[in-house]
Amino acid sequence: MARGKKTAKELSPEEKLQQALVPAAKQPYPVPENWCYFYFTSLIDIEGGTQPPKSQFADTCKDGYIRLAQIRDFATDKYTVYVPDTPKMRHFNENDIMIARYGASLGRICTGLKGVYNVALAKTIFSDDVLCRRYVYWMLQSESFQAPLMQISRTAQAGFNKDDLSTFAMPLPPYAEQQRIVARIESLFTKLDEAKEKAQAVVGGFELRKSAILHKAFTGELTEQWRKEHGVVLDSWESVALADICEVNPKKINTMDLPDNLEVSFFPMPALSEIYGEITEPQTRLLKEVRTGFTNFSEGDVVFAKITPCMENGKSAVIGKLVNNIGFGTTEFFVLRCTPKLYNRYLYHLLRDQHFRDEAKAVMAGAVGQQRVPKSFLEEYPLQIPLLPEQKEIVQILDVSFAKEQHAKETAEAVLAQIDTMKKAILARAFRGELGTNDPAEEWAGELLKTIL
Repeated sequence: MARGKKTAKELSPEEKLQQALVPAAKQPYPVPENWCYFYFTSLIDIEGGTQPPKSQFADTCKDGYIRLAQIRDFATDKYTVYVPDTPKMRHFNENDIMIARYGASLGRICTGLKGVYNVALAKTIFSDDVLCRRYVYWMLQSESFQAPLMQISRTAQAGFNKDDLSTFAMPLPPYAEQQRIVARIESLFTKLDEAKEKAQAVVGGFELRKSAILHKAFTGELTEQWRKEHGVVLDSWESVALADICEVNPKKINTMDLPDNLEVSFFPMPALSEIYGEITEPQTRLLKEVRTGFTNFSEGDVVFAKITPCMENGKSAVIGKLVNNIGFGTTEFFVLRCTPKLYNRYLYHLLRDQHFRDEAKAVMAGAVGQQRVPKSFLEEYPLQIPLLPEQKEIVQILDVSFAKEQHAKETAEAVLAQIDTMKKAILARAFRGELGTNDPAEEWAGELLKTIL
């Protein structure tokens, strides 16, 4: 009777090696000659977790309980939960490397935790004699593993299993080269993380820096030198209510004698950018479409969003050139028309001030999700204003300062995006043998693989 396929125990070391190695035709990209490719599951096993009933979850640790690692725990301890430590639960330690198995977190890699894990995670199991642990950690984050993982077609809940990984071709350098690759990756990443931290500080401090500048503007500190040079004293600033120098929601212009097919400007709420404080997506409509049911404004008016969350986000703008000098927009805008004593761009900066928006938020009224700033808040708002020439000087300084701040923020955001791209590129080069760390005189990695198999 003919014998069937040999079992793993019956295979010779050479046969086991051939089964583990990836043929040249199936290798995804060239690597140094003393490297080889192995099939993922020939060296790395995975073990799925167990799912305890949610009724057993506890927010704090107590006798007999242990931390349960979930995907969301990878980034924060905010959602840490604990479950009974029973024999059925599967444990992991700080040096174990975990892979997220499904959903939006598919492929996320974690190490450094301790406890038990649920079905959303898989623990990697391999020999430290052939695979450097930190090498595996970075390899799993590289395109060598992530690219084929993302191509697996399974339901979001099922995730991947061991069979899904059996055809993944993974690069294996000599052990000493694995260690050099890890050292090189982590050295480069340390420098990138330092740059990232600085860029994040610029982005994160953007609003605080703007608020500090505006505080100086509205207290007179910003134009202290200007007043000295122009013989103006701080006592020239006047205490007023906003309604004394600005009309809130002025009367609509009369359009009844104008033709229905006259083109006019129209600005819905999305047309106003809270980032730039400008109308960035203007529309043109026929007068008959907007004559009733919308807010009317003129060139030079200042619009201020009164509804949450648009108000909190800073949706305000000075109305510029309008089609046929007529503009309409959402009724969720307050329209503010300045008297000769108030410069419209000075008012604009006041409305964009975080301190002003915080005060407006405190008096909002209405149902949840539909709260609005009352008109009386604007009309009664107390402020100190300088004379018109100083207002214009303040605005000029603010415009220059904020342009610089916005440029710095956008530059920092570009750096953050570039850093993530650079990290992916470093990992891609690392597992192609392109970081300049390989020693061609070292023994072929397949010999190391053979000793383990």
